[in-house]
Order: sequence, then C-alpha cells, then structure tokens
Amino acid sequence: MGNRVLILPTGDEIRQGVVLDTDSPMIREVLTAARPGCDVTRAEPAADDEETIAALVAAAVDDGFGLIVLIGGSGGGHRHSPTLARDVTHSALDRLLEPRSATSLYGWNGHLWSRLICGRCGNALVINVPGPYQEAKAAMEAFAGLWGPGGNDLDLEVVNSAMASAVCGQYGIDEKPVMRRLQS
Repeated sequence: MGNRVLILPTGDEIRQGVVLDTDSPMIREVLTAARPGCDVTRAEPAADDEETIAALVAAAVDDGFGLIVLIGGSGGGHRHSPTLARDVTHSALDRLLEPRSATSLYGWNGHLWSRLICGRCGNALVINVPGPYQEAKAAMEAFAGLWGPGGNDLDLEVVNSAMASAVCGQYGIDEKPVMRRLQS
C-alpha cells in the first residue's frame, strides 16, 4: 500500500486552467527518485471546497493509496484581499487526520502564509504542500528525504518540522518567529 501515491492538486485556478500545474510533475519526479517503483497517480484538480477535498481524500484512502499529497489551499490570503479565494485544504485535513502534526507559517504582518499538515487517515499518510512551485519543491524534497528510506511509518512531528523549515528556508527566514506548531 505504501507504494501507491496520489497527487491531488487543489484550486479553482488550476481546475480552470488559469494557472498551469507545474507542481504535480515535480512531485512525481521527487517521489520516484526517492522511492523507485512507487506508483504515482495524479488526480484531476479539486475545487476550492472543503467538503469536496475531504471526500476526495477519504475516497483515495478507501482506494488503497498509501500516500496522498495535496497541493495548494494552505494559505490565508483571503483574509487580506477580497480577490483571493478561501484556502480550505488545511481545514479539510484538520477534520480528517488523526493523528496529525501541523505548522502554521505567518508573514511578518501577521497573515497566515501557509499551514502545513501531515497525518494519518486510515492506513494512508497524508501531507499538503503550498502551491507556489519553489515552496512545494522545498517541502517535497524535505519529505522525500525521510519517506524514501523510511516508508510511511514516519514520525509526523519530524516530517512536519522538516517540511516547514524547508519552506521557510526558501526565503532565508529563521522559522522560529513565524511558526506555530500543533501536534495531536
């Protein structure tokens, strides 16, 4: 089961073709380099809807995927600009994952920059990455370094911390002032 991977891009901008999904091919490449022979499937992009995302993750678990990677929907920009959609991936995962570990990254002005979550849903390990390519790549490379040799039985706090630190590292930021962690 651990070798079946589902990549689930999220966001109306991806679904409608307004933004090109460059993250999915990169994620496939990073994961197959870390674990040759893993079977990676990319799902159709999900709408910016919490119920839809939760249902798709639950269906993927039922279908036997051992790793589910969600892309995008991890920020909070809608609180600062009415032109931005509400990001719901992290709230859908908060409902589904138990146990889980989460780190919220905040900008210097106090807005939610990204909420990274990893956890378990049934027999699956579920993680999310931010939508911006460089952030997604940094998070995935940090994850793959642990997952490749370790399988799906990973310490969630270690995984989440490594991914959050890698995202912060893209901007030369000392993550401590901008991170808040939750383990449950």
